[in-house]
Amino acid sequence: MTIVSPSLLSADFLNLRQEIEAFDKAEQIWFHLDVMDGHYVPNLTFGHTVLKDIHKTTKHKLDAHLMVSNPELYIDQFANLGLHNLTFHWEACLHQDSMIAEIKKRYPSVGVSLNPATPLEVMPEYIFSNIDLLLIMSVNPGFGGQSFIEGVVDKIKKASELRKRLGLNFKIQVDGGITDKNAKMLRQAGADILVAGSYIFGAEEAEYINRVESLR
Repeated sequence: MTIVSPSLLSADFLNLRQEIEAFDKAEQIWFHLDVMDGHYVPNLTFGHTVLKDIHKTTKHKLDAHLMVSNPELYIDQFANLGLHNLTFHWEACLHQDSMIAEIKKRYPSVGVSLNPATPLEVMPEYIFSNIDLLLIMSVNPGFGGQSFIEGVVDKIKKASELRKRLGLNFKIQVDGGITDKNAKMLRQAGADILVAGSYIFGAEEAEYINRVESLR
């Protein structure tokens, strides 16, 4: 089953517990947590304190996406917050292989993210054998509610083909502009995890889980 990952960036921050608890009966979801520093991207979101409280509120896996300039500073800071996956941006890091190794020591899953304009080929093939997740951004990072960039579909297909050729099993996650109109196309291209924010949280709370199921 396709994993759907509601992005809390689009949730009502003043009622965050209620928003999270609306998914208690959902299956096969991760909560996607965009950590932004106002430097790597022009937006500022939540940090350690909020993540700690989210961990206490849900049984679902937590997936932190570091949109920050110095991702290495967050590895230890977030290590005891119950995160399942920690993803950093390839473009924000100088020593990516060392970063992957350090995350793997502390977290069940490590992910690498590529911006829409960053080609898959920037990552040496040996890196793919060391990661658990490849996050392909389908909007430019920083804000929710953006339109899907069609050009990334080919990148998803390439990643899926590379995974098969190398005999690997890292998950392919896609984030940005995902709705019921393009979810099938992304699944067919090879995506395993679909991150959706505005599409899910733009509905009434009673419809959240139905919106999740419409993406599978």
